[in-house]
Amino acid sequence: MFLFHPMDFLIFIAFGLAMWAQSKVKSNFHKYARVQANAQVTGLQVARRILDQNGLYDVTIERSKRGDLSDHYDPRSKTVRLSGPIYSGSSISSLAIAAHEVGHAIQHAKGYSMLKFRSALFPAANLGSRMAPLLLILGIMAEFNQLIGVGIGLFSAAVLFQVVTLPVEYDASRRAKNQLMEMGFVTANEKKGISNVLNAAALTYVASTLIAALQLLKFVMIFAGRRD
Repeated sequence: MFLFHPMDFLIFIAFGLAMWAQSKVKSNFHKYARVQANAQVTGLQVARRILDQNGLYDVTIERSKRGDLSDHYDPRSKTVRLSGPIYSGSSISSLAIAAHEVGHAIQHAKGYSMLKFRSALFPAANLGSRMAPLLLILGIMAEFNQLIGVGIGLFSAAVLFQVVTLPVEYDASRRAKNQLMEMGFVTANEKKGISNVLNAAALTYVASTLIAALQLLKFVMIFAGRRD
């Protein structure tokens, strides 16, 4: 039952969706990385000007050393880290991703509730993602229901973290598109490219959340079946 559970078919489909979403991210990124924005400004310049426009002078911008698509905002140090092509590029992809990461900085500054909730969940989610798989496997192999229950509880925290991440990411993209348009960095014709880049990235979060939710449901069904 553990090796060939009926839920595995849906999980397999979700993995396929995740692979498709990842390929969509890369294809859209590379497609719009070849399209230069009319504003002729770099991701660094866009990020700095949006931050300053929102009074976030204490937020710094660094060039990430982790390679392509390693862009992120670190709330602990109040730092936006942009990968090389985004930091120095002036393409539609560069502007979209730079503005998106600044969107997270704006969320942090404004105390966006879902971001605060996600931060509060992080310790439990981190523990759950590390320990839950081991506890679930051991519990199922040893037929120890209490251990399975603990594993499900920990895994639930990790899944909830991913669920909460969805509105956080979509809100950051919404803020990014609004800032880029309001500040004149992109034209109406370029907005579609910005949306395509950001929407593709959001799909990867949707797919990973779906996989985690289906896996959780599988373990809940196993647990319920053993209790019966």
